[in-house]
Amino acid sequence: MSLTVQSSSNQPSQLSRQDFRKLIRNKRNSLSEFDQKAASQALVDQFKQTSEANAEHIALYLAADGELDTQPLIDWLWATGKKTYLPVIHPFSKGHLLFLEYTPNTEMTHNRYNILEPRLKQPLICPVQQLDVICTPLVGFDSTGHRLGMGGGYYDRTLQPWFENNRGPQPIGLAHDCQHVDKLPIESWDVPLPKIVTPSQIWQWES
Repeated sequence: MSLTVQSSSNQPSQLSRQDFRKLIRNKRNSLSEFDQKAASQALVDQFKQTSEANAEHIALYLAADGELDTQPLIDWLWATGKKTYLPVIHPFSKGHLLFLEYTPNTEMTHNRYNILEPRLKQPLICPVQQLDVICTPLVGFDSTGHRLGMGGGYYDRTLQPWFENNRGPQPIGLAHDCQHVDKLPIESWDVPLPKIVTPSQIWQWES
């Protein structure tokens, strides 16, 4: 894969995945309220420049633990008539996600991780294959597009059809700029994301 946008970062490559998780989570949690707000607004401007901004059915997530706030982006998508969806932890299939439509009137509840998600109602479930785009959270990413998650594997399972045969919704990572490192420790099952959007730039890789 070839990188079309580059950035610089100096991170010790000998760190373990868990070390990286701790380091990067600390960095994003140290951002001030002003910096967080500015980053969330800048994300909207960057996303507007992507081809995925023209999609009709877009799954996102609500920020937790210092993640980049997606609500301004969601508000913009609502204003442009797009349909948005949020992940809900599957109540019966361990490690899997459902996606429910999210509107200003959606009834919300806290899941087992104390993250807000739509209250599970079957009529609001959107099959994954009917989504156009899935914007994924991440803890960190590197200069080859590899994504470091929290370790639960929820998005790895959701995106497996896309990773295996490029079928299903287009995945895009969303992250603060400080979540970039030069190189992450990679496992055999890791598959790079094709695109990651931060407040300052769009990272995109081509085969």
